[in-house]
Order: sequence, then C-alpha cells, then structure tokens
Amino acid sequence: MERDILKEIIAHKREEVETQKRHLTADQLATAADRKEQRTTHSLKQALAASPTGIIAEFKRRSPSKGWINREARPDEVTPQYEVAGAAALSILTDEAFFAGRLGDLTTARPLTTLPILRKDFVIDPYQLLQARAAEADAVLLIAACLDRSQCGELSQQAHELGLEVLLELHAPDELDYLDCHPDLVGVNNRSLGTFHTDASHAVDLAEALAQATASTDPHPLMVAESGIHDAETACLLRRHGYRGLLIGERFMRSECPGDELHAFIQQMSHLQTSSAL
Repeated sequence: MERDILKEIIAHKREEVETQKRHLTADQLATAADRKEQRTTHSLKQALAASPTGIIAEFKRRSPSKGWINREARPDEVTPQYEVAGAAALSILTDEAFFAGRLGDLTTARPLTTLPILRKDFVIDPYQLLQARAAEADAVLLIAACLDRSQCGELSQQAHELGLEVLLELHAPDELDYLDCHPDLVGVNNRSLGTFHTDASHAVDLAEALAQATASTDPHPLMVAESGIHDAETACLLRRHGYRGLLIGERFMRSECPGDELHAFIQQMSHLQTSSAL
C-alpha cells in the first residue's frame, strides 16, 4: 500500500498542538499576540500583485519525500539574501517533525526583512493562528485537503480577525467550492500531499477552471502556483496562465547561497519575459 504522508503529518500535528497548548495556553498566547498590535503588517497579496515575478522564496531544510535539502540553513542568513535578490515575499516552513522547521525560524527572520512572510504549516487549530500572529507572520496557509469546508471557513475568518491574510491551497477541481471561505490568495499545489509526487503541469491544467472560479468571487483571490517549479521557463509559463505568485523553495535551498540562485532565476525570467514581448 502506498504511503499517505499527509495522514501521518496531520495525526502528528494534532498531538503536537495539544502538547504546545499544555506548555502555553491559548489565553497566554493571545496575550503575547496582543502585544504585537502595533506591528507593521505587510500584505502578501499586494506584494505579489505588484511584482514582475511574484516569487515567494521559501526557507526549507528538508522534505518528507526527499530528505535533507539544506540541513545547516539558517534563517538569519537566507532570508536577507532572498530580499536582496528580489523575492516578492517569503515562506517559512515551521513544521519540525517532517520538515525540520521551527516557529523560531519565523521570529528570527521577521526583524531582518520588510517582505511579507507566510507561515507555511499544516494549520488545523485556531491556536496555530495565534502562534502565527505572535510570531508576526503576515499570512497563513490553509490546506483544503487537511480541513473540511466548515473548518476552513472558520479558520479563514479567525485569521482575518487576527489581521492575517489567508493563502488557501487546493489540489483538485472538486476543492474549488472552498473559495467560499474568502481567501486572499488561492494556491494550486503541484505536489500531491498524499504521495508527495510533483508535476508542475498540474497548475497549468487547473488554471482555466481556477480563473473562472475566482472571477466570481468578491474580492478576487490572487492565484499562486506552489511546488515543482525548477526552471524559469516553467515559472514564465505559469505567469502566462494567470498565476501572480510562484512559491519556490527547493530550487534555491539546495544551493550553498540560496540568494544567488534566486537572483540568477529572476534574471532568467526577466530575459524570457523580455524575449517573448518582442
């Protein structure tokens, strides 16, 4: 039987969140989040809409399917590199058990950049939204495959009440009704979260249906393509299909200097975009 990695992750996440609640209650966390009331917020949606490339550069140490990508990576080194190289926004993986991330990676990065930061994790509980706010994230990821329609709607509303934008991740056409949860951005994951198999053409195949679905949603969520984007040609293709955001991590994180890889990638995209306009 093929391994279902998503089920493993969610089962572990439930236990993890309950353990965290015993160490720091939701009320205590809410108090900590309230202290951030005067924080400067950065809109992920606006940043991507204004960017010529829309790259959300991800800080990621490992993957459940591919193992270590960059074991020694440090957010205080990588995130400033990403900003200098031209990223439109940042994504920081905070799942520890499967991705070797930490919420502390986000809190380390926050004072070092003015870019919007997405907390990328498997959010299943309002407690995690309080964590994101206390860590000064600007947006959170909600994954349709992890939540029923009602849960997703409630978490989206709670995130907005906390001043967080929502990136809703979809994978299949039958998840388009989750757009009723009023996300700020909607992403198509090219990676199956059950098997972790990746196919970058998946977002292209869903582009037309997604564009039609978002056109009838007010306000219109911005479209984001996630995972499996390894070359500038694919990035430009996705942009032509309406994706204003491109979430890319492994392609940069395998380098000793992820910022240099991102800079070269953006130059390649710019060259291709200029050539196609001639």
